[in-house]
Amino acid sequence: MNYSEDIIRKLKAITDKRPATVINHILKYGYITSEELENQYSYKHPPRAVRDVRERGVNIETYRVKSSDGRSIAAYRFGSPVFIEDKISKTAGRTTLSQALKKALIDKYGSKCFIYHQQMEERLLQIDHRIPYEISGEQDKENIDCYMLLSPSANRAKSWTCEHCPNWETKEVEFCTHCFWAHPESYSHIAGKEQRTIIVTFTGNEIEDYNRLIELVGEQKAEQTIKNLIEKFIKK
Repeated sequence: MNYSEDIIRKLKAITDKRPATVINHILKYGYITSEELENQYSYKHPPRAVRDVRERGVNIETYRVKSSDGRSIAAYRFGSPVFIEDKISKTAGRTTLSQALKKALIDKYGSKCFIYHQQMEERLLQIDHRIPYEISGEQDKENIDCYMLLSPSANRAKSWTCEHCPNWETKEVEFCTHCFWAHPESYSHIAGKEQRTIIVTFTGNEIEDYNRLIELVGEQKAEQTIKNLIEKFIKK
């Protein structure tokens, strides 16, 4: 597809490596797949690279294609219009979330991941919108409860889950409001599925218990074993 000089100039003005890689590939080939992002550019988390582009005001559409081995995977192309007008020249999302906001969250909730409840060094925690930026747009930075602190692994897990959630296309804010990944303290579903989850983290001397559990039942049966123990305890 041919784009105007003005659109190309605005796209080329985005020079950060990850979003620029996505943009230049789409300009050359018309689209980019999650497989290409991972195999050709070594991005182990393709949705994050695409989100970096969206956060710079570029309208990216997601659709499905077949991978080289026949799996259904995500592909991305520019939407119409290419730029969402009220976001042009804004570096939205994570890149503008300030240290002051991070400090306010830590002062209120502590230096911990909201998902895994792990105490972490402040520098390792990442600020994330509770409701994904792609769903509800920019949120009120004066209301710190629109945001959450996540460990890098929790942030990757949330991003991947949101990208594969049916609401990624329908974009209903209320749907996200009741999701575990937005409000783990009070939720009714996990990415649309009738599920509940408890994150169990073993630390210190507890690691010996974890290793013994895996030794006895194996990693694949560990979760079910814990569920059986809970059921047995409740029925006492």
